[in-house]
Amino acid sequence: MVTDQIENDFRDKVCEQIQLVPEGINRYRVFSPFLFEDGDHLAIVLKRIGNNWRLSDEGHTYMQLTYDIDEKDLHRGTRQRIISNTLSTFFVNDSNGELLIDITDDRYGDSLYSFIQAIIRISDISYLSRERVRSTFMEDFRSFMESKVEELRRVFDWHDPIRDPVGNYTVDCRVNGRSTPIFIYAISGDDKARDATINLLQFERWNASNHSIAIFENQEEISRKVLARLSDVFEKQFSSLELNKDRIAKYLDTELANI
Repeated sequence: MVTDQIENDFRDKVCEQIQLVPEGINRYRVFSPFLFEDGDHLAIVLKRIGNNWRLSDEGHTYMQLTYDIDEKDLHRGTRQRIISNTLSTFFVNDSNGELLIDITDDRYGDSLYSFIQAIIRISDISYLSRERVRSTFMEDFRSFMESKVEELRRVFDWHDPIRDPVGNYTVDCRVNGRSTPIFIYAISGDDKARDATINLLQFERWNASNHSIAIFENQEEISRKVLARLSDVFEKQFSSLELNKDRIAKYLDTELANI
């Protein structure tokens, strides 16, 4: 039987413990020794689609992740990047949350090996701490600013060398080359929002003129009181870097043209 050949190829290419258990017509459950963090086995189904065979997780991998991670967090930032890179590396498709791989050229074992590797890598994003995910927001912010503002006109982590030589009150990105500089802050959470508010208030006490912009990772996550205080001192806000890159770029282009 063709399924015996498939099972043997699975065992040759992946491991001896692979088993195929029929679950109806042209549908088989693929049992393996590989587990999710909580001890559940990877959910893999082999099914015939027309004249071809397909491996699918039937949406189980993402469902497993959403036990610990908000679903919307899977589709942004570092987690989204890891998932996209993994799918591309192992030639796995995401069909509305269902991971699948079509088997071609009778490469059953190779396909199962790639599929298992993809599921394991994607499931590993549950190990990412919130701090690690947030740290990449600053990387994204810096990369974006580097792409939109020429090097001679920007300084990252700027502080006033005369009033604040030790750098107690810093600016994430100071844009120069105009009569009044632009102070841009990347706001990743409540703590950063408070610090940015304090910093701008200090610049105000020093009579250090500036135009201020707050770019949030996700403004919805900022507490109302913290956001209210920040709104009192910042001239312009963007609720999200990822969702507002075009608007931010247009705003910067307009401001930078006013030398």
